[in-house]
Amino acid sequence: MSSEMPAENLLPTDVPDVEEKINSNENQVKKGEPGSDKTESIGVMSKRQMKKLMKQKQWEEQRDLRRQRRKEKRQKRKLERQYQLESNNEGSDRKRIRRDVVPSTLRLIIDCSFDNLMVLKDVKKLHKQIQRCYAENRKALHPVQFYLTSHGGQLKNNMNENDKGWVNWKDIHISSEHYNELMKKEDLVYLTSDSPDVLNELEETKAYVIGGLVDHNHHKGITYKKALEQGIGHAQLPLGNFVKMNSRKVLAVNHVFEIILSYLEKRNWKEAFFSVLPPRKGASPLGEANDSSKCELHEKEAGEDNSSDSD
Repeated sequence: MSSEMPAENLLPTDVPDVEEKINSNENQVKKGEPGSDKTESIGVMSKRQMKKLMKQKQWEEQRDLRRQRRKEKRQKRKLERQYQLESNNEGSDRKRIRRDVVPSTLRLIIDCSFDNLMVLKDVKKLHKQIQRCYAENRKALHPVQFYLTSHGGQLKNNMNENDKGWVNWKDIHISSEHYNELMKKEDLVYLTSDSPDVLNELEETKAYVIGGLVDHNHHKGITYKKALEQGIGHAQLPLGNFVKMNSRKVLAVNHVFEIILSYLEKRNWKEAFFSVLPPRKGASPLGEANDSSKCELHEKEAGEDNSSDSD
């Protein structure tokens, strides 16, 4: 029996298989090759990288929106510059206009002594008319010396409640005293539509009185009677010389006030009337009114003739 053993029995039993080792190395090389699975080659993406990627994506998506916002801002700045320029020009125009203002020495008084003859609703209307007078006088080219006399009662209470700023009004004299106590009797002229005297020209040295009364014709002729009782001058505006009206010639306080302001500027009664009178008064030039009235009369007569013929 031979003592020699086969060669294959001489190899160590713990040596790895060579083929196995080669296959293992090949697999490791493949993992690093291009095109292989990224999750295996670079691992999981960090939070910082994710945020950076999201910001980049958001920046690209909002590019058009940012462009639109920049355009809107440019337009807004352009409009603001244009508005500022117009405001500066308007301010210059106002300064120029104010330099052209020549105050009148004529005194215009609203007599507020009829407070007890009005209900609160009419007092509120008078208050609005006075506000209009004040505003128109402030912007007039020839503002008058504006007076409110016998100021108190319901009117003053209403002004305190609804127009507290009246205590700061400028270029106006507001007094609780009667105009007789503030003016010379010979300077006073009460403007009333019931006076037989027509005012053809305004005198700068006079003080013209407007009755502060809203009564819807409940107290007809009261201002004329008051002027007679006090022995002061009275007159009516020359409305009937230029205007044909569908209603009575009684005008609101602010309309009389504005007509006088307009006349001081234009020196033309007709222009003054038609620049102020509201359409509801149905005012038309006197000549045109007569012609239209004649036409209406002829049409009416013609209609009557036609109806009689048909019978």
